[in-house]
Amino acid sequence: MTSTSPILELQQQRALLQLEYNTEKEAFRQMTEEMGVERRVRRGDAWWPVRAGRSYYNSLNQLCIELTRETGEDEPADHNFEFGKQVMFFQKEPAKTAARKDTTKPNYFKMTGTVSYVDGDRMVVSVPDGMPIVDLQNAEGLGLQLSFDETSYRAMFDALERVMRAKGRLGELRDLFFSKQKVGTFTFADMGFKYLNKTQEHAVNEVLRAKDVAIVHGPPGTGKTTTLVEAIYEVLRREPQVLVCAQSNMAVDWISEKLVDRGISVLRIGNPTRVNDKMLSFTYERRFEAHPDYPQLWALRKAIRELRAHRKRGDEKYHQKLESLKSRATELEIRINQELFAEARVVASTLVGSSHRLLDGMKFGTLFIDEAAQALEAACWIPIRRASRVVLAGDHCQLPPTVKSLAALKAGLGVTLMERLVDLHPEAVTLLKIQYRMNEEIMRFSSDWFYHNQVESAPEVKFRGILDLDVPIEWVTPDNLPEGEEAESGETEGLAGSRLNKAEAELTLLTLQRYFERIGKTRILEERLDVGIISPYRAQVQYLRSLIRKREFFKPYRSLISVNTVDGFQGQERDIILISLVRQNDAGQIGFLRDLRRMNVAITRARMKLIILGDRHTMTRHPFYRKLWEYVDSLATGTAD
Repeated sequence: MTSTSPILELQQQRALLQLEYNTEKEAFRQMTEEMGVERRVRRGDAWWPVRAGRSYYNSLNQLCIELTRETGEDEPADHNFEFGKQVMFFQKEPAKTAARKDTTKPNYFKMTGTVSYVDGDRMVVSVPDGMPIVDLQNAEGLGLQLSFDETSYRAMFDALERVMRAKGRLGELRDLFFSKQKVGTFTFADMGFKYLNKTQEHAVNEVLRAKDVAIVHGPPGTGKTTTLVEAIYEVLRREPQVLVCAQSNMAVDWISEKLVDRGISVLRIGNPTRVNDKMLSFTYERRFEAHPDYPQLWALRKAIRELRAHRKRGDEKYHQKLESLKSRATELEIRINQELFAEARVVASTLVGSSHRLLDGMKFGTLFIDEAAQALEAACWIPIRRASRVVLAGDHCQLPPTVKSLAALKAGLGVTLMERLVDLHPEAVTLLKIQYRMNEEIMRFSSDWFYHNQVESAPEVKFRGILDLDVPIEWVTPDNLPEGEEAESGETEGLAGSRLNKAEAELTLLTLQRYFERIGKTRILEERLDVGIISPYRAQVQYLRSLIRKREFFKPYRSLISVNTVDGFQGQERDIILISLVRQNDAGQIGFLRDLRRMNVAITRARMKLIILGDRHTMTRHPFYRKLWEYVDSLATGTAD
């Protein structure tokens, strides 16, 4: 990758982002016009039916409505709603009889909203003032679905425009990030940090030395978050405040929680995905409500609403009273905000969330971007505008950003800022080399293929296992089935074009059942051995979930078993992992399993046991899977190096 004019590169990015915008908008239009409500519900993109409950003004003076969904026994509990997502409401009567498929199209309300909070089957949505909430509360067959997210795109387009026009520090960072010009550093001897290993220690020192940019490259299980928290702690001994961002709400929550555990005052802009008192306690909304001046502000806002609602004709003093109340409320709000931000050492938000009006005019010495390899470059520029130097942490050998437009992907939209900086400025990168998650034999293949054999296992995890003389990795193929248990195998098309392999799903559960029988029920429950079942395909995930719900054998273990896509397991780990690869065809087609970064995530989630399920004749036509098969086979036959 050679360096070219930053402005031309950014113009190209803007054009590719426009392509992605058009593709996503068209996909949303098709979903709304062509896909049935039931299918949207199964995909996790809609809730229906829902009950609209009370409406109220929250502490941010937004009009909110509470919604509760009614889920049946076989309906998926997971969904794609989270804080900040745009939603639209619709009304659709349920089918009158089970026998008659209901083809009536939903009627959409004109009102849209933004998810403010989700917890289990309850959601709070903020809607614009003056919306006829009563229409929702009285609606039969009410539902809501994810809407097209204009807000994120607007923030990204705006950021690219500003970076192209930038002078001063932002202009300097832009030019540096598109060239091989040497990054600036301070010089001082390494400092020791007693909780860190040598490569983690080196990474923190490199962050402190950086004038412009530092990159912490953290392969699976190497303690990237631990290192990042220590780096933030050390930077805060030198700077009054830092900005911490990540692509997803979940990643922001995770690092915020670790910072709070370290005793650092965090102000989280936005609501967390895991809703509990600890997480909520450092959100801006909760802090705002808890401020001693808040009751006074609430009273002023209530007075403003009542004045507007009961305006009398010919009241000459109406505007004067209104302006006086508004001016006192604004003054109070500014004072509360100033105090909240003055107390916070860390301001945390998603990348798009950093465009929030609350941060208008704010500047930070250092910006930390976690999971930077999962974010589109345009999204990273949103918070970079507020910073003097940037610390990126992540792993470009794991999950890439999601790009829906094939043309934009081929033209380079999927290349992240972190990837480009690793290429242009290897001197700014520190690789964390000691992993604390996996048995050595589970880790070895990933280390060899993705990290030039540089990752090592910490002594305490090197030989971890569940059963004596157990091989840590197995590959089970349909031809491993005992006689009499062969099922009609092969992949089919499932939900929304996703792939499904029912025979392999059955084989997956049979394999897990047999492994559980070898371990024994008492030990599994006493030690709470947890299991992750991963499939790259959503249709397979949903089919596996429905099978587990129906199997009597797994009833005692349900709380220990989670089934999800690769993306759903990012950043997580389990004692036992099973991966259902799904693809099984004569043509050797493996679709997006060719994206090896996804498989790197999948095969590195297991602490003690990894079981891969897939048709080797289909999979091993690809060199990566052939090498993986040979590696697993060498472990089974005892011929591994």
